Amino acid sequence: MDIEAALRFVTENHHGVLATRRRDGATQMSPIACAVDGDTIVISSRETAMKVKHLLREPYAALCVLDDGFYGAWAQIEGPTEIVHLPEAMDGLIAYYRQISGEHPDWDDYRSAMERERRVLIRIRPTRAGPSVSG
Repeated sequence: MDIEAALRFVTENHHGVLATRRRDGATQMSPIACAVDGDTIVISSRETAMKVKHLLREPYAALCVLDDGFYGAWAQIEGPTEIVHLPEAMDGLIAYYRQISGEHPDWDDYRSAMERERRVLIRIRPTRAGPSVSG
């Protein structure tokens, strides 16, 4: 699977597990929902989440995205990350929501929730994707 195919897969499959590195080098994993913005994977998180703290220190992540059948198709994507904080993140958070869930019934309420929860947008620029073989 190449990067373009992985991005197409994420456009239709939004559940995954994000892997980051703890300070001691151990892996930390988090279940997430993800979307695509151009050639970038986007994930919403709280500014205070450990995954965000890890990515601020070491801006690289691996992501395994699964279809809803769990044992079906999947994609692994790796690459450098960027954390976008509010207020700059708001338009991206809205686009993220729309791609995963459609239109929100009250965008003002959504914006307030993003501010109250101190949401950030994690951006992953894929440099590696797979699987490329099956066994």
